[in-house]
Amino acid sequence: MLTTLEHASSFDAENISEEQAIADVKSAILNKMSLAVGKDAAYATDRDWFVACALAIRDRIAHRFLAGKRSSTSDGKKRVYYLSLEFLIGRQLTDVLSNMEMLDVFKHALGDLGVDYERVRNAEPDAALGNGGLGRLAACFMESMATLSIPAYGYGIRYENGLFRQAIKDGWQQEYPEDWLAFGTPWEFSRSDVIYDIKFGGSVETNRNDAGSMRFTWHPSEVVHAVAYDTPIVGWRGKHVNPLRLWAAHTMDPLRLELFNKGDHVGALSDQARVESISKVLYPSDETPAGQELRLRQEYFFVSASLQDLVNRHKRIFGDLYSLPDRAAIQLNDTHPAVAIPELMRILIDEHGLPWDEAWRITSNTFSYTNHTLLPEALETWPLPLFERLLPRHLQIIYFINSLHLEGVKAAFPNEPALLSSVSVIDEQGGRRLRMGQLAFIGSHTINGVSALHTDLMRATTFRDLHRVYPNRIQNKTNGITFRRWLHQSNPGLTGLLREVCGDEILDNPEAIHRLMEHADDASLQERISKVKHANKVALARLIADRTGVRVDPAALFDVQIKRIHEYKRQLLNLLETVALYDSIRANPTKDWVPRVKIFAGKAAASYVNAKLIIKLANDIARVVNGDPSVHNLLKVVFLPNYNVSLAESIIPAANLSEQISTAGMEASGTGNMKLALNGALTIGTIDGANIEIHDHVGSENIFIFGLTTPEVEDRRANGPSAQTSIANSPMLGQVLDAVGDGRYSPEDRGRFRPLVDGLRNNDRYMVTDDFDSYYAAQRRVDETWAKPDVWNRAAIANIANMAWFSSDRTISEYAEQIWKVPVG
Repeated sequence: MLTTLEHASSFDAENISEEQAIADVKSAILNKMSLAVGKDAAYATDRDWFVACALAIRDRIAHRFLAGKRSSTSDGKKRVYYLSLEFLIGRQLTDVLSNMEMLDVFKHALGDLGVDYERVRNAEPDAALGNGGLGRLAACFMESMATLSIPAYGYGIRYENGLFRQAIKDGWQQEYPEDWLAFGTPWEFSRSDVIYDIKFGGSVETNRNDAGSMRFTWHPSEVVHAVAYDTPIVGWRGKHVNPLRLWAAHTMDPLRLELFNKGDHVGALSDQARVESISKVLYPSDETPAGQELRLRQEYFFVSASLQDLVNRHKRIFGDLYSLPDRAAIQLNDTHPAVAIPELMRILIDEHGLPWDEAWRITSNTFSYTNHTLLPEALETWPLPLFERLLPRHLQIIYFINSLHLEGVKAAFPNEPALLSSVSVIDEQGGRRLRMGQLAFIGSHTINGVSALHTDLMRATTFRDLHRVYPNRIQNKTNGITFRRWLHQSNPGLTGLLREVCGDEILDNPEAIHRLMEHADDASLQERISKVKHANKVALARLIADRTGVRVDPAALFDVQIKRIHEYKRQLLNLLETVALYDSIRANPTKDWVPRVKIFAGKAAASYVNAKLIIKLANDIARVVNGDPSVHNLLKVVFLPNYNVSLAESIIPAANLSEQISTAGMEASGTGNMKLALNGALTIGTIDGANIEIHDHVGSENIFIFGLTTPEVEDRRANGPSAQTSIANSPMLGQVLDAVGDGRYSPEDRGRFRPLVDGLRNNDRYMVTDDFDSYYAAQRRVDETWAKPDVWNRAAIANIANMAWFSSDRTISEYAEQIWKVPVG
């Protein structure tokens, strides 16, 4: 039998025949089944086959992975370090095999062994390393960096349980551990030799040396081990592989043996439980002081480990740290890793003896910061007592950063005390809290927004005063998605058609998709596009029936809103329109209604009461509508539980209508809107986030825009009219709110949804009542367009053909050229 290395070399050889490639893969899989899984193939489960396949392809990846590391080290290439609390990578098997151009070979090999590839693929759990758009963006960016041969590390936390597994019981969201790592993952390489001490608490000793300068020594009260695990991220055609390095928290002393021997078996493990909780769960609830402390411990834990790792690597390769900005670009993905700025200063000053001015030059020239939100509550702040108790040395450093920053502001803008208060890292008005967004801004050479509107609003609102002080730091980088994952893999039927019409160049150059527009009026192409969509809808209908028991008609319009449940994303607006449509169908059953399936999916934060109530409302409306024979299947409502990457890969290719209906000015960008439009769904949305750029690219005739603009939202908030006036001016809305508030959809608890309705009547922060009539009218325009298949199909083609600009390859190229200053390719 060939060794693993011999398998790899024969497998990777050029000009190998397809038959030989299949034979080699079969041999490699069976080899892994015997020697790594420890099973006879005759008794192997679907998961066993998955593990064997993953290990077989991982061997091939490892050679390229190591070669790339050697090359970038020997060439002294500048590396990008992407720090993110989330990496929503999803299932990896199809992604890796596709990028290695081995998917068909593995399918054939498994087929010859009598194994169904789809069952093997579905045996892989989704990696629960993220929640929503932030984490999926980080995953797309990592894949694009590998595709563009940019040497990079992703740094994050190896969550054992991720966010949570969502189940729906009696219409309510229930949270359970997402135990994706219960049996390990074959993709990662454990790095038992890469361990760093992460310190918490204690005190700081101050001394003067003979030269009179101050020296600070941190004496922590707790030390935690961060252990590295590397997952290879493979670029397109396997030409480059980058590591996603995730940190797991381990205690230095896993068992207090003296307590165990005294019979306190639980207490003997208490230290281990406290430490390992750091990497147990993504986003622990911060409703309690203990939850806030754990969140801060998580953020510092992964930041400190990552910075120690990259500093050690840089010093080992280049000898000193003065050249760090020339050889390393550190990107902060939102405010979560903002504590990296004082941590790098601490490492440079306390551990490597650099003077303050030189350390600040290195730090501020190395970091850049991506802001993802305009919501004040999402720009993290920390109570000073908590921060000082956990990170006393860092608070000293932050105080000094802030004092020098404010001295410069005062010199440049004398007699403006309000400006000093606004741009300070310390919020003196809110109970003395640390503003991490301000810290990230001050300590970074570049700050970017993620859509044109979002970036403009950053300059005008969230960071208006900091923009005055540092006028050249903010720039825009509109988000993008990897077409390999969200078109080629998720929608092979459409991809095959695009290759036939536009050429195989689309696999390497997204711009080639624009050639589809040359055929947009071709009736036969429109019909073929429609058939591909219908096949995807049939598959989704089966999934809906399996998971919810609801049977839907694939011929109906599939109206999709899939995203995190939050009031600003306005699932509630969609649900109120659903009730209005339901009432209209019942009142006028003979009208030529468009059959429609409303599909919702998304998780609510465990402590977000209103978001969880919205999920319950969706399920209660579904129960009533789906059980009413008088609507004759003209309307169905579905809530699909446990939304994740794999579920998105099933929903997105089947969607006809993409709901992007956030309150104008509140969605930073969105990437679901891009994925859905790329797969031929038409957008109904507000002038918000990347909807604006999608509108500009696909044309106003191929998108359904409604609602207030951002200036109009601000004007309504400042000057009215009130929500009560908006409701009074909309008889339809008033009837809907009465029905929901009075318990028509919750007869067993008639007051259940009154908090949602009262919130709209009394404090409609998210302008649901203002936009309702405009949204309802836009939905009827959707009906009119759907009733004209040639018009709808042409619009779908226009969306697909004009989405090339939204490739994450384009976004990463812009980061590389304009922020990181690294070559592409």
